[in-house]
Amino acid sequence: MLHAEGLEEEGMPTAPKIPEGEKVDFDDIQKKRQNKDLIELQALIDAHFECRKKEEEELIALKERIEKRRAERAEQQRVRAEKEKERQARREEERRIREETDAKKKADEEAKKKSALSSMGSTYSSHLQRADQKRGGKKETEREKKKKILAARRKALNIDHLNEDKLREKINELHQWMSQLESEKFDHMERLKRQKYEVTTLRKRVEELSKL
Repeated sequence: MLHAEGLEEEGMPTAPKIPEGEKVDFDDIQKKRQNKDLIELQALIDAHFECRKKEEEELIALKERIEKRRAERAEQQRVRAEKEKERQARREEERRIREETDAKKKADEEAKKKSALSSMGSTYSSHLQRADQKRGGKKETEREKKKKILAARRKALNIDHLNEDKLREKINELHQWMSQLESEKFDHMERLKRQKYEVTTLRKRVEELSKL
C-alpha cells in the first residue's frame, strides 16, 4: 500500500482497482490485448502494402515515361537522319548539276576558241594569197621564198587534246610569237626606210655631180 500511495503521489499511472467481490478474467484481458495488437499490426501491414502499391505505380509510371521519352528520341533521331539524308542528296544533285553546267560551259568556250583560231588561220592564209596575187608573176621567186619562210615559221595548231589551261598557255605563246613578228617587221621597215633614204641621198649626189 505504501508503494502504491507513493506512485500516486509521483503522478505515475496505476493499475485499475478491481472491485472487491468480483472475479478478474485475465484470459479475456489477454485476448482483448492480442486483438488490439492484431488490429494495429494489420493496419501497419495495410499501410505498408498501400505504400508499396503507390511506389510500384510510381515506378511503373516512371518506366512508361522513360520508354515514351526513349521512343520520342528515337523518332527525333530518325527524322533528323532522314532530313540529313535528303539534304545530302540535294547537295549531291546540286553539285552534279553545277559540274555538268561548268563542263558544258568549258566545252562551249573551247569550241569558240577553236573556231576563232581556225578563223584567224584561214584569214591569215587568204591574206597571204591576196598579197601574192597582187605582186604578180614577175616576183614569183620572192613569193616562193616568203612562203618557205612562213611555212618554216608557221606552226601547226594541234589543240584538239588541250584543256582550258593548256589553251590559255597556247594563246599566250601565240600572242608572244605575234608580238615578236611585229617587232621584227618594225625593224625591217625601219631598215628599209634607212636604205631608201640612203639610196635617195646617193642619187641626189650623183645628179649633182653629173651636172657639174
